[in-house]
This record gives sequence, structure tokens and C-alpha cells, in this order.
Amino acid sequence: MNAQERNHIVSLHSKGMSIRQIARSTAVARNTVRSVLRQVDEQRTQPGVHPQLQRPARRASCLDEHEQTVLRLLAKYPDITAMRVLEELQADGFKGGYTIVKNRVRQLRPRPPREPVERFETDPGQQAQMDYSPFTIDFIEEGARQVHLFSYVLGFSRRRYHRWVESEDFATTIREHINAFDYFGGLAATCLYDNMKVVVLRHEDEQPIYNPRFLGFCTHYGYRPWACRRYRAKTKGKVERPFQFVASSLLNGREFYSLKHLNEQTQWWLEHVGDVRPNRTTGRPPLEMFYEEQEALLALPTHPYDTAEIAYRVVDAEGCVAYMANQYMVPWQYIGFLLPVKITETTLTVFTPQIAPLAQHELYPRSTTGQKRRCKAFEPGENRREKFNMLVQRYEQLGPVGRRFLDAVVEKRRYGKHEAFRILALLGTYRREDVIAALHRAVRYHAYSMHAVERILSIQATPRPPIEALGQREAERIRQWLNQERVQPRATEEYRKLYSDPDQEPQQ
Repeated sequence: MNAQERNHIVSLHSKGMSIRQIARSTAVARNTVRSVLRQVDEQRTQPGVHPQLQRPARRASCLDEHEQTVLRLLAKYPDITAMRVLEELQADGFKGGYTIVKNRVRQLRPRPPREPVERFETDPGQQAQMDYSPFTIDFIEEGARQVHLFSYVLGFSRRRYHRWVESEDFATTIREHINAFDYFGGLAATCLYDNMKVVVLRHEDEQPIYNPRFLGFCTHYGYRPWACRRYRAKTKGKVERPFQFVASSLLNGREFYSLKHLNEQTQWWLEHVGDVRPNRTTGRPPLEMFYEEQEALLALPTHPYDTAEIAYRVVDAEGCVAYMANQYMVPWQYIGFLLPVKITETTLTVFTPQIAPLAQHELYPRSTTGQKRRCKAFEPGENRREKFNMLVQRYEQLGPVGRRFLDAVVEKRRYGKHEAFRILALLGTYRREDVIAALHRAVRYHAYSMHAVERILSIQATPRPPIEALGQREAERIRQWLNQERVQPRATEEYRKLYSDPDQEPQQ
């Protein structure tokens, strides 16, 4: 019965109407009218709880007489399921069903108290927080795809550095750190992270084991990484909360042509909105507080950390090296060579085996595949004699069998020279002695073709192990390390000392 009906019943009774008359007038049972009048009379004559704080009376249940049994089971077995409680009650003669037991267990089960989140403010230059957040954006020119927002926030001023990237890998993470440091003209003494693999490899005894490569980067800039407790995202609230602000203010009601255009608009938004709008907690604009924090930031080193990625690639029969499903051309004389490649954010540089620059190309975006960067100067051109002389020279380096195979494949195959170049590319996949042995077998059985050599190698040879792709000098260094006496693992307590802090653990 709602409040309006109760008021109508009381009002009629105040006018002198009997319970029978009220029941007829309101079409309500006499017992219900009697109950409403009794409750109102008790509220008027006896002190009690405020009406709005009173719990509605619970109807009697067949489970009431077994409630003590339920409480005893929950006290002894806090994680007991409602189904197990039902089984125990049925053994005591309970005739009810599962739903009533489930609801009562939910009411009676003690709930662990929620740990309060303490607002933790830091001094200028003391702390920063970093995190990623993925977004799916429908670009006008590039279509819908997922991009990632890198965010680095200074804890005192709340000033932010935002940049949209295509990946959350190691090279991208440290590159954007450097861009953030340059953007602020310095960095905080400590930076809070979640447990991303770039920063934390794993946990042992509830202690984070940091990525040594990332620690090397932190050491270069002189700051300390601090991994937050697992499953405690609120610890990094200063960097987590702005992602909602980005979605509602920057992305809402705007269209973007490309990732580059998105980053340009983000920079404008930071300058005209993010930096000048007063923060909800501090009540002051981040840019205004940043002027107080800037002098307390750590100074940048003279030389930035080298963020380039180094890889080794085999030059294929078309004179190209492959990276991220795209091809980049090098001088055709290096077909079949295993060459070092340096990849930065915008360029790809190929070096000779003597580490001399050989070719440099603009890097394709990660979203682009199946493209080829050409260079006219690297192509063989019309001088077929020069190209064939280079081919002869390369096969003569494989011994007499090499020159014999080359002459035969050029004579007997319609596209023999092209197949000869493709066979040279196999030197990047198989050992030199295996390729020579395959040529011997091919000559012995007069199998002068690319497919014949590939079949022989697939049966009789094993591709190079990854360690050989590092180059002779790097491989030898790793072998020496593997052969030396093993270092005994240290106790976790020794690592804990390195990261002990007399102050309180950073919080939000």
C-alpha cells in the first residue's frame, strides 16, 4: 500500500468513519484498514525510529527457524555456497527451495570491508604517473582501427602529455617517455606504472621483478620506476581519470582524418583545454601549477636514450629487406646477405656487414602492409653484363660446384638468372655449407632449378638457429656468456633492499 492510500484511510478515520465504512469506501479489506490504523497509532504514541529509516517488516518464512544453522555454517565456512547450505538444511528437514536459501545466504554472509582510497598528494617534481588506454577511432582517411593513448601526468600540477600511437611495445613506450620529458623540459623523480610487461616481467613473493631493459632506460634518466600493487588501478587515479576526460572532451563531437591529424588536434586541445581548465581536486589550472613544479623536475641528460630497434634481415631475390609486412630496397649486389637494420619512429636504415650505412627509407606506418620502398639507384638497371658478372662472382665464392650449377641453370632454365638470384637468398636462411652440399646434390642428379635446391635443403638441412642471425661477433659474445659459470640466483630480500623506501608507498 502506498503512502497516498494510507493517508486517505487515516483521514477518513479522523472524520469519524468506522473501519467497516472505510473498507467499503476504499475497497480495502477491513483487516488491512485495522493494521494501518494500528501502525499509525503506534507511531504517534511511542518513540521509535524515523519513519523513513524503518525497514519494512519481513514476511515470515519457512527458513526463519533454520537461520541460526545458516549463520553457523557461514561463520565456520565463509566461502560455502548456497547449494551446500541447502543440502545441510535439507538434512535437518528443511522443505524449501534453492532460491530462498540463496537470497538468505546473500543477506547473512559477512562482507569484507572495502579499503578506503586515500587521496595522496605529492610535492613538486616528486612523482608522475604513466599509462596507456586503447580507443577505436573511425578515421575519415584510414577507416576504423584501434589506437593507443600514451599518457604521462605530473602528480603535483596534473599537467599531462598525451600522444596517440599504434602499439604499446617497448620501443614505443620509451620513445614516448622521451617525448614527454622533452615536452616538460624535465621529469619527476618517481613514476608510477601498472604491471605492463614493458616495465614488470613478473612478480615473486608479491614483489615486482622489473624489466632490465626498462631499468636501464630509467637509470639513463635518473628516475625510479614504481610498480603499483596489482588489481589496484585507483592507485594511479591521476593518470586513469583523464582518459574519461579525453573521451568526453577531445573525442566527443569531433572527426579525425588520420592518426597524424588526431595528434595535431590533441596538442591543440592540451594547450587550449587540458592545461587551462581548473583541476577538480586542486581547483587550479595545471599550467599554472606547472610553473611551480618545473624547477623541481630532474634535468635531462645531454644525450637522449637511443630508442632505435636493431634487427637482422636477409636481402631477398628482389633486393629487399622485409619489416612489418613491407619491403625496403637495398643495392642489388647484396642479394642473399644477412644485414643489420636500424628502425626508428620514422626511418629504416640498412647497414653493410661492416656496419656502414647502406640504404635509408621512410618507414611505413604499422597499419600499412604489402608496400615496397623502391630506389632507382639500387636496381640493376640495363647493364645486364655487370649484373651477370656479379652473379658469377657470388657463385664462384661457393667453389667449383657453384660456377658449374650457375652455368647449367642459366643454360637450361628460361629464367635461370632470376632463379640463381633467388638461390643466393637461401644463404640467409641456411648455413653456407648446407647450401653448397645442396648444389653438389643438384649437379649430381642434374636438377638445375630453384625448386630442386629448396627441396634438397628442406630434407637434408636445418634452418639457421636464431643466435646465428645476430652476426658472428654478437653470437660469440652470447656463447661465451652461456659457457661461463652460472650465476647463483639472489634472495628476494636483496632486491627488496634496492627498492626499499623509508617513506610511504605512493598512492593516488
